[in-house]
Amino acid sequence: MEISYITKGVCSRRIFLEMEGNVVKKVRFEGGCNGNTKGISALAEGMKAEDVVEKLQGIKCGFKNTSCPDQLSQALKEYLSEKGD
Repeated sequence: MEISYITKGVCSRRIFLEMEGNVVKKVRFEGGCNGNTKGISALAEGMKAEDVVEKLQGIKCGFKNTSCPDQLSQALKEYLSEKGD
């Protein structure tokens, strides 16, 4: 299943996710710091959504209350909630 998540409070504008059940198959950020978002994506791919949320939730970027990793966790939490897990 492919989903799109509009980010809030960060430089990236959107996160595109390809999910297979609860496993993250592919992550692509639109905008943001290219190297960092590619690194986050590579680390998350192949992991269970719940594990990604646990590791990335609450990470802040500078003085912002969120970050691209935190936004990825929010996108996955929304996906899991809508899926019913």
